[in-house]
Amino acid sequence: MSVVAFDFDGTLSDSEMTVLLGKRCGVADDMARITERSMNDEIEYAESLRERVALLEGLPETDVAAAFSEVKLRDGAADLLEKLNDAGVTTAILTGGFERGVAVALEREGATVDHIVSNKMPMTDDGKALTGQVEGPLIEGTKDDALEELANTVGTSLTKTSAIGDGANDLPMLEVAGLAIGFEPKPVVEPHCDATVTSMAEAREILVEEGIFEDA
Repeated sequence: MSVVAFDFDGTLSDSEMTVLLGKRCGVADDMARITERSMNDEIEYAESLRERVALLEGLPETDVAAAFSEVKLRDGAADLLEKLNDAGVTTAILTGGFERGVAVALEREGATVDHIVSNKMPMTDDGKALTGQVEGPLIEGTKDDALEELANTVGTSLTKTSAIGDGANDLPMLEVAGLAIGFEPKPVVEPHCDATVTSMAEAREILVEEGIFEDA
């Protein structure tokens, strides 16, 4: 049983969820600067995520919904997921981003994955605004642990997993996966990749070449 695990923001999607949310309250530039520092491994991911989400405190639910409606999959992502699913490969999204945005993007394309490990942003008690807090398994937790747990769940080894990501917070899973693919990886990430790609079509070619699934 093979497992292919994708990062979301910057990989399966070219959207950056926190930036889309930040645009709604005028802090998008601050969000982008914090994100860039995190992806280049200049600050810890957990710290960067908490800093970004704190900037969103009080953002109304209507703006939250509007921002998540803008989250989209990359060209070719839905097709690649479908091919992997049809081939019996276990597909997963491991993201420090937010479950709601992932769900919206997948639903728009009619795409599915077997497992999603992500974070959430709680709302105020009346459900009208963000609290500025974040919760979930991939704040302090790392993607190598998530990938290992997933491999154990489906009854396979880490050597039979493939990981696709772009930023420093993807490094843990890229370093333990049997096949590490960098999607336009940051400079700190690229040396740890077995291959690098700039499109879902190229990712598909690598996975076929490596025998993960047959191109049909």
